[in-house]
Amino acid sequence: MPPKVMAKKTMRRDIAIIVFLVLATVGAYLPAARCQFVYFDDRGYVFENRDVLAGLAWPGPAWAFTTTWGSNWHPVTWLSHMLDCQLFGPSAGAHHLVSVALHAASAVLLFWLLRRMTASVWPSAMVAALFALHPLHVESVAWVSERKDVLSTFFGLLALLAYVRYAAWPCVVRYLPVFALMAVGLMAKPMLVTLPFVMLLLDWWPLRRFGYSAGGAFLVGAPPCGCPVVLVGHDGRPRGAAPTARCSSGTIGRLVLEKLPLFTLVAASCIITYIAQQRGGAMEYAERLTFLTRLTNAPVVYVAYLGKAVWPAALAVFYPYVAPPVWQAVLAMIFLAAVTALVLWQRRRRPYLAVGWFWYLGMLVPVIGLVQVGKQAMADRYTYLPLVGIFLAVVWAAADVLSGWRHRAKAFAAAAAAVLVACGILTIRQVQVWTDTETLFRHAIAVTGDNAVAHSAFGELLYARGRYAEAASSFAESVRLAPDYAEAQYNLGLSLTQAGRLQEAVGPYREAIRLDPRDPQAFSGLGTVLMRLGRAEEAAACFREALLRSPQVAGYRRDLAASLLAQQQYDLAAAESREALRIDPNDVVARNNLAAALAQLGQTDEALSQFHETTRRHPGYAPARLNYAQLLLQAGRWEEADRQLRAALLFEPNMTRALALRAGILAAAPQAALRNGAEAVALAERACTLTDRRDSGCLDALAAAYAEVGRFPEAVATAREAVALARQQQNHRLAGVIDGHLKLYEAGQPLREQP
Repeated sequence: MPPKVMAKKTMRRDIAIIVFLVLATVGAYLPAARCQFVYFDDRGYVFENRDVLAGLAWPGPAWAFTTTWGSNWHPVTWLSHMLDCQLFGPSAGAHHLVSVALHAASAVLLFWLLRRMTASVWPSAMVAALFALHPLHVESVAWVSERKDVLSTFFGLLALLAYVRYAAWPCVVRYLPVFALMAVGLMAKPMLVTLPFVMLLLDWWPLRRFGYSAGGAFLVGAPPCGCPVVLVGHDGRPRGAAPTARCSSGTIGRLVLEKLPLFTLVAASCIITYIAQQRGGAMEYAERLTFLTRLTNAPVVYVAYLGKAVWPAALAVFYPYVAPPVWQAVLAMIFLAAVTALVLWQRRRRPYLAVGWFWYLGMLVPVIGLVQVGKQAMADRYTYLPLVGIFLAVVWAAADVLSGWRHRAKAFAAAAAAVLVACGILTIRQVQVWTDTETLFRHAIAVTGDNAVAHSAFGELLYARGRYAEAASSFAESVRLAPDYAEAQYNLGLSLTQAGRLQEAVGPYREAIRLDPRDPQAFSGLGTVLMRLGRAEEAAACFREALLRSPQVAGYRRDLAASLLAQQQYDLAAAESREALRIDPNDVVARNNLAAALAQLGQTDEALSQFHETTRRHPGYAPARLNYAQLLLQAGRWEEADRQLRAALLFEPNMTRALALRAGILAAAPQAALRNGAEAVALAERACTLTDRRDSGCLDALAAAYAEVGRFPEAVATAREAVALARQQQNHRLAGVIDGHLKLYEAGQPLREQP
């Protein structure tokens, strides 16, 4: 066949393979378009991250390069999420489809990389198809937070392609893309720290850059030295002379030396990652595990990943850490040693076995648990790139075994089709597990059993839906399974608070603080509960502890100001409120607190100005309107106060204090035009119903309303009830005021406030 015809036929075949890889990947992952974000990292990575949701607008990109949120420094990943939000907004389906597109692109790159290095088309296609369709990779693709996986792999494969080009004709100009692409990949996820070692493996096979050997059939161009070179096939055996291939003689030392710039990148990435994970507390769990425990767990996990690669069942988003028994670790080490010995024994005859095996072992080293990050024993996402080594070894071994058989092509095709169809079906099913948070974690609980993290994540979903009692039950189960799980303790306290079980919430908050004294949120949550229990002094101490850990959080200063107001420390409350507003000028509660403090300090004009500014900036914030109305009443501005109360009740119809205050104006205002006895009765009765007649102020307003419409016996009875309740609650000043009103009603006179 003429060379041009052969070239066209080869090109059509390669294009057909690429189209198949793309269509198969998209078909298997199409259900991801209907998947939602999950309440497990996606909140912080996308849909509750203001910097990401703002898109690529400044200062978002600067934040991406400076933040270590999530215990990682991966600015390229942040920029990717920002670009998605810029283009598609907070659309979960679009974010998922971008990850699918990156996964499909990586499958194509993997095919092209192997195709160029080995000149073996169908084994290369099979490895790429396994990468595209294996269900163990669903977590990396269908989980938006794992964009870093697909992104770093994409750039990592580009770096390997650039390296193959460099290896064909080494020079600085061809080395620079390798360096740049690897740097970008590391800034997407530091998993690529093992990439220079993978390059050394590829130098051995299939590039064969050790000594005089063929660079492979993919290389063209006359070598300047004129050395005769042997062409090597996919199995490492000579296939004849290749006078056009380049001589790539070298030693291990020289090949390592040429990668020193890449090892420099690796060292920098490791240092940055270690600092980020230390600061983020991601390595705290490792401190509870002895090195021996981690060392014995590593071989078990290596074998477990292989087991799931062969039989991908019971896949879960989180696998709880359970220290394996010694016998399991021993058997796993024996198995790994045996396989290692086998591939080394076959290193000359079947070099692809050693390359694939050490690719797998080496690429898993950063995440195998020797340096434990997080609470998981293992994770499907960690196999995303390492499993390529296993696919390579198995596929090339199968092609080698079948090489002498007459029907090898049909057998290979039939076996490949069966495996890929099975993988595709399992992948489609596994993608559907990621439909939403509830489906994901119900599945995780079902397949892993006692899973504290899954129960906690499910509780977060229930909490977000306002089902606080159910959320508390889910968090309580998480705490039962893992009493040292600080985040679950905090979430339990939070859900109990929202469910109104304040006394029960104190214990989990205190336990969360004990387990993680660096967490300001736990101190803030405990302070909030103590405030609602009337223990303002203890609450203030908690808010101060939160501020020590996060001094630039306006909310902690705002809450401290509220606790100081409750203690009547108005000058300190005003100072903290001003500082909170300096940090966040739009903090409506802080401005409301400042105005309240100024009012108590007698600075009425400035207080009125602050209340006016609060209602202007946040017209729907009813508490500020209520406080504004109270200050207006003190200033004798009854009509303005009534307008503020009407607006407050428009936004919060059941605000009992506003109902009672407005009922008082309608019943006892000095201006006759403002009084409306019938409406006052309706408002006050509603306030009393809402408070179960346990608020003496509401009862006082109801008594005044009854008196205004001439129902004096009811006014007297209600006023007496209010006096008794106020005395029972130790509010003797209010009891005295209401007692004065009672005398008017007993005399048959309605209440009239002084102008």
